Amino acid sequence: MSQQLGGQPIIILSQGTTRNRGQEAQHSNIMAAKAIANAVRTTLGPRGMDKMLVGSTGDIVITNDGATILSEISVKHPGGKMMVEVAMTQDDEVGDGTTTAVVIAGALMEQAEKLLEMGIHPTVITQGYRLGMEKALLITNSLSFKVDPTDRKTLIKVADTAITGKSIESVKEKLDGIIVDAVMAIAEKTDGKYVANEDDVMIKKQKGRSMDDSELVRGIILDKKRVTEGMPKKVTGASVALIATPMEITKTQVKSKIKITMADQLAAFSGQERDTLKKLADSVVNSGANVVLCQKGIADPVQFYLAKHGVYAVEDVPEKDLKYAARALSANIVNKPEDLTAKDLGHAEAVEEDNDMEITRISGCKNPKTVSILIRGTSDYLLDELERAVVDGTRVVMDAIEDGTYVVGGGAVETELLMKIRDYAETVGGRVQLAIEGYATAFETIPRTLAENSGYNPIDKLVALKNAHAKGEKTAGLNVYTGEVIDMLDEGVLEPLRSKRQSIQSASETAIMLTRIDDMMITQSKDGQMPGMG
Repeated sequence: MSQQLGGQPIIILSQGTTRNRGQEAQHSNIMAAKAIANAVRTTLGPRGMDKMLVGSTGDIVITNDGATILSEISVKHPGGKMMVEVAMTQDDEVGDGTTTAVVIAGALMEQAEKLLEMGIHPTVITQGYRLGMEKALLITNSLSFKVDPTDRKTLIKVADTAITGKSIESVKEKLDGIIVDAVMAIAEKTDGKYVANEDDVMIKKQKGRSMDDSELVRGIILDKKRVTEGMPKKVTGASVALIATPMEITKTQVKSKIKITMADQLAAFSGQERDTLKKLADSVVNSGANVVLCQKGIADPVQFYLAKHGVYAVEDVPEKDLKYAARALSANIVNKPEDLTAKDLGHAEAVEEDNDMEITRISGCKNPKTVSILIRGTSDYLLDELERAVVDGTRVVMDAIEDGTYVVGGGAVETELLMKIRDYAETVGGRVQLAIEGYATAFETIPRTLAENSGYNPIDKLVALKNAHAKGEKTAGLNVYTGEVIDMLDEGVLEPLRSKRQSIQSASETAIMLTRIDDMMITQSKDGQMPGMG
């Protein structure tokens, strides 16, 4: 691209650069944002539909999880990519509410389009949106309720809301209990606040049996079997040793040769090697351990000596799993078997091998810092969706425990925001008022979409919700199964406050950023393709 100056062309942008300016650039971003929002809109709510995504290699993903859908599809438009980033940020920060965040962002861009057509300047729109966002966050805080980190009944409702609508409805009651018990087991109180690390909940998938066979293990599960059949299949009252180095004779660091010329020398050499390996096994037995988890290999003679003393041993345990075991068992990882003492051992009620699944289960740990959720299903597609449901459930329960706050679902918060922000807009006046009203209107899309996805008339349900909130029923929401407007607090439809705040904030900030763009310069690659457009 070039400009003329006194008849002399001045090159500003490199050849092959495409430029969209003004309304064309704004329209392009708005269309991309609306397209992304519409892609996941039908998945919103407990009665939302699923999407089947087929990759270039033929891999199939069936899900209604917004973050998963958007991460699987190939989005090339820069505006569309920013919408995908909304979902990814929501997923990273909260773990749930990804679809809500994207749908709100799409609605905000739709309202911005109408305001631009009315001749409202983008700066005025973004000013109104920012004021609207600040008001929305304040209102959302005022609608929150406190939850005690030990209130299992309420936390189960929070988990249930997150996993309702997945393809695992038949086992969600059992999963709710497993999820809450897992998070409560690993949550730690530091400086008066509860902290729950998502890495402390290990999720293991096993194909076979039904989803109803899923369970919580107060310990860890290893995808490994005992090293030899001569060892016991189950050890009760387990004392577990964790060893990071190989339990075998390692090669020297320098090249060397041993010249043996007589049979006596060979016998002596073999005997010394055998004694060295026996000492490794004796170090474990003398420490009082009856279970060994080794990060490296275990030599055959060592296996023999350990089996002889009734020790259960597992070799080639991944470093990550060994660290999990240390936290679950309150044990120390030692570098050399010779350094092993009784103080380094961890303790569990039982260590056993599961023949059906070829795993080692370490259960009954006292006050474990990590726990494992074993999920089962009849197909890989079902297992993947079950895993996504468990991840969402654990994340929202962690959010509720850490923050100690929750809000109700069912479109109740969005309806209250819609009405309160409109009232607030009237106090501002001027053209900014129109932008704030447009911001408020965007929240209609959540209850409207919930009604549509449940097969009800969205206008009727929206009117009913507004009437209930106008009467002061702040927790009134839509029951997607009956179509009635009821109290969501009594119904037990609860979400972490963090999830709602994050979805409002990330959607608003993305809409503000996209609305301010009036110039798009896209450079073509050497093959003529334009990265970032599609």
